[in-house]
Formats: sequence, structure tokens, C-alpha cells
Amino acid sequence: MIAIIAPARLASTRFPEKLLHEIKGKALILWVAERLADQVPEIPRYFAVDHPRLQETLESAGFATVMTRSDHVCGTDRLAEANESIGADLIINVQGDEPLVTRGQIKALEARLQNGSDMATLATPFESWADFLDPNQVKVVVDTEGRALYFSRSAIPYVRDREGDASQATISNFPAYRHLGLYGYSSGFLSAFCSLPKTILEYTEKLEQLRALENGYSIHVDITDDPSIGVDTIEDAIAFERFI
Repeated sequence: MIAIIAPARLASTRFPEKLLHEIKGKALILWVAERLADQVPEIPRYFAVDHPRLQETLESAGFATVMTRSDHVCGTDRLAEANESIGADLIINVQGDEPLVTRGQIKALEARLQNGSDMATLATPFESWADFLDPNQVKVVVDTEGRALYFSRSAIPYVRDREGDASQATISNFPAYRHLGLYGYSSGFLSAFCSLPKTILEYTEKLEQLRALENGYSIHVDITDDPSIGVDTIEDAIAFERFI
């Protein structure tokens, strides 16, 4: 059985209660829920929530939720708790702040899992140097087989010979990608991952996927050109509202 589980936490440091922030009269979390229902209606979908307000918002609109503890420090731990009751063998993690997720993205992760990957994720090319330098946009560099070498909020790789005005330079051929907040896991890997202690790089970058790399696991990264706006800040919410 495969399932989509979206971890949804009410608190947010950079954008308080962002999942309930209304965009054109609708909470952000409902934009995500409706998008998933439209794009992949054949895959069961659940929201792993930590607060009754999120649960009420989703369930009143007909979407399934699983209430989880409020003390999880990362979304993957919340997702693992939810899957204890859902019981999926393959899990796709869609963040509750990714309102433009596409069928192609989800099916790419599903294919990776069906082919035996324990953990997979997605990335997309950067379109500007400003985005590349933004610490809110996570970068990933990959090896020749499409496996992640490292994720960082810093600008990696460093372009030693870059010349001219960075804001005007093209990065179309640049070997770095913006990481998207979508993952696929096998249930066995998910359980193993959540039993591992937090690692120093994970703590430093505040990126939970580094726990997998530090413990020797491979993360397969598929590249997508589908548009994506992850809503991390109020500016992102404004950009999404303009997009729609």
C-alpha cells in the first residue's frame, strides 16, 4: 500500500500559523489538500496534524487527518507516528506548505520507491542568483548517479570564477539545484531513520535529511521542471497569490 502523508504543524518560526493563513479566502493547508485530491485522486491522502484547529479545518472540508504529538522536532518524525496507524508500505511526504505539487512529481517519487529506493526526493534548477543565495531556499548537489552529496542553506557549490553582476548572471547551466520539500520512503527506512539520534549537521543546518546522509544512507534526487512555490514566508504567500 502506498499513501501520501503530509506533516502539518501549526507553529512556525518564520511565518506564525502559516498553514491557516488565508490566500484568496482559503487556508493554505486547504490549497494543498485540494491540489493533492485533484492531482492524485487514486492515492490515499492523510494530514498528520498537531493541533485541533488544523484538524477541524481539514476534516470540515472532507480531508482525512491523523492527530500526532505536538513535541516532534521534525516533520519526518510526525509522519512516522501517523504511519503507525495508517500502515502504508510506501510513503510519500508532501509538505503542508507546497500548494503547487504536481502529479508528475508524486509519480516520480512513487516510481523510485517501486524500484527499490529507500529514500527519494526532488529538486529543480535555480532560475536566478538571488534565489541561489537565499538561505531559505535549500540547495542540493548530486553525484553522477543522481544521489545527493549534500544539502545546505549555503550557496553550494561555490563558484570561484564567477564574474560580473551576480544578479544578472545566468545559472541555467549551473550544477546546483533547489531542493523541493517532497520525499518518498519505504516504511522500513522510515522506522530506522526515526530511531537514529539527531546529527550535528542536521542540527547545524536545520535540515533533517542530513541525518540520513550522515548515517550512510543514499537519497535519490529526481530533477523536475514543474513550477513550485514552497510557502515559508509571507513573501512566498504573496508570490503564490499572484501566481494563482
